[in-house]
Amino acid sequence: MKEEKKKDAQKMEEMQREIDEAEANLKADETAEEEAVDEADAQEEAQAETPEEEAETLRAEVERLTADLKEKEDRVLRLQADFENFRRRVSKERIELADVVKQDFLKDMLPLVDNFERAMAAEKTDGEAFQKGVEMIYTQFGEILKKNGLEPIETEGKKFDPNFHQAVMRVADPELEDEMIVKELQRGYTAHGRVLRPSMVQVVSN
Repeated sequence: MKEEKKKDAQKMEEMQREIDEAEANLKADETAEEEAVDEADAQEEAQAETPEEEAETLRAEVERLTADLKEKEDRVLRLQADFENFRRRVSKERIELADVVKQDFLKDMLPLVDNFERAMAAEKTDGEAFQKGVEMIYTQFGEILKKNGLEPIETEGKKFDPNFHQAVMRVADPELEDEMIVKELQRGYTAHGRVLRPSMVQVVSN
């Protein structure tokens, strides 16, 4: 999915670059046309001193530049339309892909919902069986989350890392190095390498 997004972004950059170049050429042609028109006007004003053939040549050049300008205007409009269509298509595909990912996740959750319903329907007098059922559901839930990219952040025996941990308490412990984590107060998680929630920890500070 990241690779597809990267390719889409590169293609959009290329299309935008092409539009910018076409618009720059169009602007240059517009300037050239204006200069040709001004020169033709000046030649027509001095027609008594300039041959008719030269004035006719300038008028033909103005017509050529006008036609070329119109062609480039049409090209810029086509490029802009293609770019907008591509942007809309990419946006639609991303939304559809996100919907598919959500559907797959929800489908994975259905067996978990079934087990919760079975646990709630079980006899309440058998506490041990109920506890085992809850433990099984917890294990199954963890497997589903792991399958979808969720990973717990390690804290045991680790040094404090502000990228993954949040120090909410500091304690003195001469037997441990500074910044060592002594207790996890709330578990943190990453998803596909990105931090969803940092671990809240107790850290040594001598």
